[in-house]
Amino acid sequence: MEGKGQGIATRDAYGEALLELGKKRAEVVVLDADLSGSTKTGKFAKAFPERFYNLGVSEQDLIGTASGLSLTGKLPFASTFAVFETGRAWEQIRQTVCYSNLNVKLVATHSGITVGEDGASHQAIEDVALMRVLPNMTVIVPSDGNETRQVVNVISDYRGPVYVRLGRTKVLDVMPDDYEFKIGKAYIFNIGKDANIVAMGIMVSMAIEAARVLKRDGIDTGVVNMSTVKPLDTKTLLKASRACKLIVTAEEHSIIGGLGGAVSEFLSENYPVKIRRIGLMDDFGCSGPPEELLKFYGLTPENIVKTIKEVLT
Repeated sequence: MEGKGQGIATRDAYGEALLELGKKRAEVVVLDADLSGSTKTGKFAKAFPERFYNLGVSEQDLIGTASGLSLTGKLPFASTFAVFETGRAWEQIRQTVCYSNLNVKLVATHSGITVGEDGASHQAIEDVALMRVLPNMTVIVPSDGNETRQVVNVISDYRGPVYVRLGRTKVLDVMPDDYEFKIGKAYIFNIGKDANIVAMGIMVSMAIEAARVLKRDGIDTGVVNMSTVKPLDTKTLLKASRACKLIVTAEEHSIIGGLGGAVSEFLSENYPVKIRRIGLMDDFGCSGPPEELLKFYGLTPENIVKTIKEVLT
């Protein structure tokens, strides 16, 4: 279950996939809020300038324009930083995109605390919760570059609102070469008899490393990549829960309303089991190098191992 080495940032994979999608589908249009260099939509803009729209620092207009384009038969991908897309434009996403169930793809980058030195004002730690609460919205958090590329292609064929959460920093390649992403389907690396870690995004690689250490110490621990947070793969979640003594969720997001919240909500009503949530503990982020911030907030394999051992031993 070890990672396959240093990969690329999911935002880079997005830029590559978007460019290839644009070559195949003329109805694809891309919108950005003056951050195309950072979100990597600039690659699409250079190749297809007539199908790219820079709305400037006007996130509400970004969403409104994307919605209008969708009504003309276009397939809009609207991108900016996660904190701006889900925060500043939340009302437009609710009223225009979700209420009308429009075919708009919201792909946000620079999520979580690994934005780094930009600090709390730019670190979205509540975006999954904000999107998950909206009716009609699908929420996806890819774990690596391979999965991100597949997500872009799959959501282009799916009709309806989608929010995709991407990051700034490079992430390990963790998904197998023969992996096929499907909306609402988790990927099981393995199922453990003692504990199972349900993770999303960059925390999947952390979970894999933690499970390796725990196995060495005699604790059988499985890992599930729950890249679709909504709709949740409840069948896989039940399978993992029934097989073990403890479920641990791991996310680079607040434990309130994100993956931990979704898993806890479902299991409390359907299969009560011991749960521990690893993520930001009702805190804002702060400024610092990404690796140091992950350690500061306990988003590490070491903290996953510690948490599981404290409960089971």
